[in-house]
Amino acid sequence: MLTTIVVINSLIGCSADKRREEIDKKAEKILADKQFEATGKKSPFSIERPSDILRKRLLKGQNLPISGKASLGAENLDKIEHWPEKNYPAPVISGKTADINDVNNAVVISLLQALEIGAYNSFDYQTRKENIFRSALDLELERNEFRNIFFAQIQNLTSTDTTGNRTVSGNVLSPSAGVNRRFMNGTEVASSIGIDLAKLLTADKESSYGLFTDMSITIPLMRGSGRHIVTEPLVQADRNVIYAFWDFEQFKKDFAVNVATNYLSVLQQLDVIKNNIADYQSRIASAKRSRILADAGRIQEIEVDQAVQNELSSRQRWIRSFQSYNEQLDNFKVFLGLPPDANLVLDPNELDKIVELYKKIIADTQAQSQSENLDANDANSFVQLIEPEYENKGRYEIEEVNAVRLAFFNRLDLRTVEGQVYDAQRKVTVAADALRAELTLFGSANIGSRRASVGSAANDNARFVTNEGLFQSLVTLDLPIERTAEAVAYRDSYINLQQSVRDVQSLEDSIKLDIRNALRSLLESRENMYIQVKAVEVAQKRVRSVNLFLEAGRAQIRDLTEAQDALLLTQNNLTSAIVQYRIAELEIQRDMGVLEIDENGLWKEFVPLSRE
Repeated sequence: MLTTIVVINSLIGCSADKRREEIDKKAEKILADKQFEATGKKSPFSIERPSDILRKRLLKGQNLPISGKASLGAENLDKIEHWPEKNYPAPVISGKTADINDVNNAVVISLLQALEIGAYNSFDYQTRKENIFRSALDLELERNEFRNIFFAQIQNLTSTDTTGNRTVSGNVLSPSAGVNRRFMNGTEVASSIGIDLAKLLTADKESSYGLFTDMSITIPLMRGSGRHIVTEPLVQADRNVIYAFWDFEQFKKDFAVNVATNYLSVLQQLDVIKNNIADYQSRIASAKRSRILADAGRIQEIEVDQAVQNELSSRQRWIRSFQSYNEQLDNFKVFLGLPPDANLVLDPNELDKIVELYKKIIADTQAQSQSENLDANDANSFVQLIEPEYENKGRYEIEEVNAVRLAFFNRLDLRTVEGQVYDAQRKVTVAADALRAELTLFGSANIGSRRASVGSAANDNARFVTNEGLFQSLVTLDLPIERTAEAVAYRDSYINLQQSVRDVQSLEDSIKLDIRNALRSLLESRENMYIQVKAVEVAQKRVRSVNLFLEAGRAQIRDLTEAQDALLLTQNNLTSAIVQYRIAELEIQRDMGVLEIDENGLWKEFVPLSRE
């Protein structure tokens, strides 16, 4: 019997790997269709995590400590007892290595490489992709509710009856097959056909067979009828796949901006280290010079102590900046899905590239600063404050109303909450339907006879005549007398509708607020760049002047310390202003929904048609 089962199992192809591959193909077909419907494009989509992602290559190539085989991925696990598929999960080679070949030594990554690395290594990124795949599986399950559901089974009953005057032993073999179908108007049809073969193993070894067919139909006429009621779970599952794609697209934009923000923040801290090194070297030189001046009797000994204290404080800042840099770098590596102990650094030239983007603004500001002269005769005159101007505005400093309109047109999360309003409206109609009376027609036909027990082996063989059988019909009317639970659900559906409407309104306000804040940030950062360029120039001039005055005995160490502090602060502030302006550009593109992210996590920035 066991051999028969194995043969049948292999013939109908229900092995675990075949089933998984079959459902994967269906889900992939759904995803391909829905991706185009949701985003208007078709791009490769897979939840199979590559085995050659940078995380795993770093763990192996740099011989980093791991806790076990799970650290290297599911494909590296030992197969447990009764594991259904020998070769799954299997290694997947994608070639998506972000152009990084040598991982045995220090790995230097650019900003674009960081974006691609995050798309393939981030845990959150992978989870979001799997959520889309799961929504496709849910849709496939709902679609299956309206397909022909075939079934087949074989029962073999062996029994021995010793309760009578004689012992009776025998078998009853009962193969049967059938099909069930649910239609989108609520009608359900079920049919089956089977054969019973009862045979005694004792006495005269009598046998008898039975032939039978059962058919039934259920038709709801009131409550629970109608395509819009019956197919509601299917409609919702279909829309959930669209929502999942929209959510993922919005997540990719957020993720890319967060990668850039963290990347540039780390480089900004690296620039702080560079400034602190220069400052520390300057303080060391000042302390030495103060010692010489004190020995020459040109300054007091207390000023030497001040210079030494300043040197020590500068050293402390230098050390702290190193620790802060390493901490931020480790956090960034974890954000990308990489081990924090990996030997990986960021390309410092990326910060220079950003400075290059705004060098015209900086150059114009420096020229303007050099051409400005203070007229002593105007010192006591009325001072007119000049508000920030938009003459040299950046390409993303567009008019607020246009930015909001772009956001309302492109923001996918807004489409989602708007779609959920329609979902809530449908839920109201479904809840209202549940308040109605239930009127159901049921019909059945049972033709032939069964041989369900060993004792029936002595009966005559069954006669199968299509017009001879048991035919029944039933009409059920359930009056809507008690509908408390349904009434509560109906009232609650209106509350949910109102909440979904408020969700749209809340997100609209949030989008407007984001746009307004982003435009303010752009303006402030641009003006801050102007200010900090001037401030650095003034601070450098101040340090040079104080050094000359100190040599001439017309200044104190305290004056030099203040000048050096101001220079360090303005240098760091200038870098911060440049970084913040670049981040603000990315943020407003994200907030307007115009920052495009491809399947590899790389962005394509929005190019305004004209400067407003």
